[in-house]
Amino acid sequence: MFAQPGVFSPAVSEIVPTFRSRGDHPGPGSLVSGDRKVDGVAETTERRQQAGRATDVPKADGLHVSDAEAPSYEVLRPYGRSAGDANRFPVYKDLEEHLLTTHEHPDPVVAHVMATCAGYAYSDAETVAMIMARLGLEDNHCRTISMSVDGMLIDSTAHLVQSRSGRVAILAYRGTPPLNGIDWLLNLEVEPEQIIYRYGEPCSAVHAGFYRNVRATRYEVLGALMRACRPGPVRVSPHDGSEADGGDRVMDGGLDALYITGHSLGGAMAALMGVMLRHEDKFRELTGRLKAIYTFGQPMVGTPQFAAAAERDDFLREKVIRYVYDKDPVPHLPPASSGRYQHFGKEYRSTVQRVSSSLFGLLDRDGCAYRPRSGDPKYAPLPTTQMPGLLGLVLANLAFLGNKFTLTRSLPMVYSFEDHLPQHYISAVTPSDVPNEFGD
Repeated sequence: MFAQPGVFSPAVSEIVPTFRSRGDHPGPGSLVSGDRKVDGVAETTERRQQAGRATDVPKADGLHVSDAEAPSYEVLRPYGRSAGDANRFPVYKDLEEHLLTTHEHPDPVVAHVMATCAGYAYSDAETVAMIMARLGLEDNHCRTISMSVDGMLIDSTAHLVQSRSGRVAILAYRGTPPLNGIDWLLNLEVEPEQIIYRYGEPCSAVHAGFYRNVRATRYEVLGALMRACRPGPVRVSPHDGSEADGGDRVMDGGLDALYITGHSLGGAMAALMGVMLRHEDKFRELTGRLKAIYTFGQPMVGTPQFAAAAERDDFLREKVIRYVYDKDPVPHLPPASSGRYQHFGKEYRSTVQRVSSSLFGLLDRDGCAYRPRSGDPKYAPLPTTQMPGLLGLVLANLAFLGNKFTLTRSLPMVYSFEDHLPQHYISAVTPSDVPNEFGD
């Protein structure tokens, strides 16, 4: 819900020749379709592809698809690498191999990579590709698929990151930006909708808004993943729907490892997509390639009957990893007053010592305090439960404001939207010997 606003947002109409993010002017990373002026010269799509920047294709089916390839390490380190860089950049030297061979979850490296990808999913294809290259997926390709239908409360964005060899893919769903009214309404729309295929008991139901947002982009996302299962180009030509050739890089092999992640609404979409892959036979080709699902600040997606059915599936019980940061209210949503909901999968919870944090804040005024990283996630055998009613959201807003002042930061609170911000989740799961996601 409350997260950094995303840069990439699709246009509502496809007949507009150019489109930008929801702001009035394009900022860094904004996508603009058609030719772009660079030093007074129209920059073509071909030139943008050669430069490693994103190209955007509005499709006839209402989706917007943009592609970006990660900048080279020479571009990311234009002044060369210092002696310390050898140990810090990229963050993980053999990340693709690690993602391919890791079987036990949660894994600290995978958790850090997934949290970072989920946090940067609020941006565009170029930014996601860049940050994943810094983490260790050199020369990765990112395809961003999005659809927005305001009247139906649909604002769905999925980033599909593929490693250079094609053997690893990460599907990251964007969460809820704080300034997007449609996503606010989506999170408050809690009328459960029966899932369209039989799963669990007859009364098993899921959150209607989360379900619609997954379904809005699912066929394009799964089409790209199915193409990734075999060697060859994974892009599709915007002109005739055939697989692209020519400038597209041919992958060394087919997809072997798929991870799904997301923060907030994105986490709910990731969890639902995992259920669909596990229980719809036509996607059996992908089921064996799905390694784990990592979500951060995820709300509950289904009724207790739905959650119980998910818990009976070994993968969904053991490989759906949910992180909850301290007083984050979103994992307690929807409230009990809206109906019964329940989490599934393994939960790991971070607890922050507020009093000591406030004391460090006071000492900081004299420039003599070091603020240690806090909130290391611990396994929680009992999952987070629903808040009683919407009053909890009012308290969370008050706590968010109180957290901005040193003297009120240590006051007892039940919920705080401050704890929902994705950077807290990234910090909580970053290994102690890793400075940050930029490799600095």
